Amino acid sequence: MMSSLDKTASIIMAAGRGSRMKGYSGNKTLLPLIPEDSPYLGSQPILVNLMSRLPVGPKAIIVNHCKEDVRAAAAGFDASFCDQPALNGTGGAILAAQSFIQAQACQTFVITMGDVPFVKKETYARMISLLSENEIVILGFCPEDKKKYGVLEIESGNVTKITEWKYWKDYPEETKRSLSVCNSGIYAVTREALETYLPILASRPQIVSKEIDGRMTDIEEFFITYLIEYMVADGLSVGYLVAESEIETMGVDDPDALKMAQELYRGERS
Repeated sequence: MMSSLDKTASIIMAAGRGSRMKGYSGNKTLLPLIPEDSPYLGSQPILVNLMSRLPVGPKAIIVNHCKEDVRAAAAGFDASFCDQPALNGTGGAILAAQSFIQAQACQTFVITMGDVPFVKKETYARMISLLSENEIVILGFCPEDKKKYGVLEIESGNVTKITEWKYWKDYPEETKRSLSVCNSGIYAVTREALETYLPILASRPQIVSKEIDGRMTDIEEFFITYLIEYMVADGLSVGYLVAESEIETMGVDDPDALKMAQELYRGERS
């Protein structure tokens, strides 16, 4: 029988609405992979498909927007729900899960966005296996077009930095071509690393200027990518795994991506 120490806990970020999903006001993790009448109506929510592929172990879902709908959709998974009171970044979502993390006996965790339905069970397993050599493992992918994705800067087989597009876009052309691995926003991490670095993340908010009700307002946000920065600075090993295909890590964040995901899911079932 598998003990709690052998299991992996999973944290799914499902708090946001998804501003690019025009004409849809619900939680985007509940969009259907099997459409009926319209792309926004149907069955097999993205969240359900994602959760069915996660490793065996306890699961927490970070909620805010339409949280009761998310609770109802995930009722069959015996998941915990953690409220993220303010939508203050990916790091804020993980900080909202601190009580869940502390309550688990698991020594490994998977952290994922809630709109990435096609990551394979085998991929999660490979990420977890790499934690024997690393404190955290990032799932990367190599797209034909890097668009505005964040990229992994890698030296001697280890990630040294996750660099956002607004910075790498100004790199020399040769350097940009060498940065071939993009960040999917999916991580496997040890319990020890989370317990050590989440308090540090909480103590160092980033001040971001956003337009709220027509006015630019400075707000505090937290980002998972800064965990990588802190770990690298302390000499910890940050590993990565490249997904077999770009499709595996695709996020469903706009209507075109939703239609593509529905076509891919139909292809899987045919």
